[in-house]
Amino acid sequence: MNKNSRYDIIIAGAGCAGLSLLVHLVKSGSFKESRILVVDRAEKKSNDRTWCFWEKGTGVFEQVVSASWKQLYFRSFTLSRLFGLDPYSYKLIRSADFYGYCLDLLHQAPHAELINGEITQVGEDGEGAFIKVNGEKIYGGYVFNSLLDGKPVLAKDEYYLLQHFKGWFIETPTDTFDPAQATMMDFRTSQQSGACFVYVMPFSPTRALVEYTLFSGEVLKDEEYEEGLKEYIGNKLNIPVYKILEEEMGVIPMTNHRFSKGKGKIIHIGTAGGQTRASTGYTFQFIQKHSAQIVKALQAGRNPLIPSSAREKRAAFYDSVLLNILHHETIPAHEIFTRLFARNDPRNVLRFLDKENNLAEDFKLVSTLPTLPFLKAALNQL
Repeated sequence: MNKNSRYDIIIAGAGCAGLSLLVHLVKSGSFKESRILVVDRAEKKSNDRTWCFWEKGTGVFEQVVSASWKQLYFRSFTLSRLFGLDPYSYKLIRSADFYGYCLDLLHQAPHAELINGEITQVGEDGEGAFIKVNGEKIYGGYVFNSLLDGKPVLAKDEYYLLQHFKGWFIETPTDTFDPAQATMMDFRTSQQSGACFVYVMPFSPTRALVEYTLFSGEVLKDEEYEEGLKEYIGNKLNIPVYKILEEEMGVIPMTNHRFSKGKGKIIHIGTAGGQTRASTGYTFQFIQKHSAQIVKALQAGRNPLIPSSAREKRAAFYDSVLLNILHHETIPAHEIFTRLFARNDPRNVLRFLDKENNLAEDFKLVSTLPTLPFLKAALNQL
């Protein structure tokens, strides 16, 4: 490959956002004549993370959904609620299955190409948008970039927390789990190191993913996650004997920093493009919606730099308010989520977290939260 190589579309980063966009492009059938290049440091093969999300009907990645549930538990110190999800299903995708599916699709598409190399620059010059890979410039009609350039510089009204977690895929010697019921959040854990909850995703009566998750400013030592998992499995799930089959760890930024959506022919996607919900860390479905919008714009011959909708701007404001409260520890997170799930139809909470509510629905849901602390935080963010 030489510096004069030119593609119609370049995708910088073969993580969730980059590969999702590739799949949307290929499946649309509209880009069979377009040269598409995907670039990443190394080809992804391992099961390094798990994505959980709720969805109506079947989605683009239904083929690699490992498990799904129609009933979810929310638990805290004062509430235990099992709720039905119709018309949603809560779904789980293992990254190894996701990567394999996407890369198989890429290798079968004659117009798409994957190269591995170190991307040291994403930019635009007189010849167009480009990435620099292993010292060479590669140009594209559009460059879609999912690479984050470290922690952003924050303005005074911006916050940067982390959602960090460690999960164990465990197997028990006897039937223990109900595969029809998953636990979305269980806050019955120590809150000393930050807002902490566990989720439990059962695959069978004897196998489940148990994930110990925190919202805080700093990650923990590895042994602290393990102690949290052991305590929860032993004392809350009442499982004395089990085998750890696999483990995973991850860190997701939770920030109201205004990430650039891009400029010119460079479009930011994924977390780098602001597709992570700051108040929850959920990203997967927002990436799918963004990818679909990009494809639709390209099909229509429009610039795929998608502006924020009024609904997205409202959601960003709500996220800023919640991050203000979490940062200043005004109200414990478990109390906020307990009120949301106790005083609302949980499906409306999911719609709210999905940015699908209208203004009246937003107001009704937000009014169930403690008025004075949220009003003060809202005025601060305004």
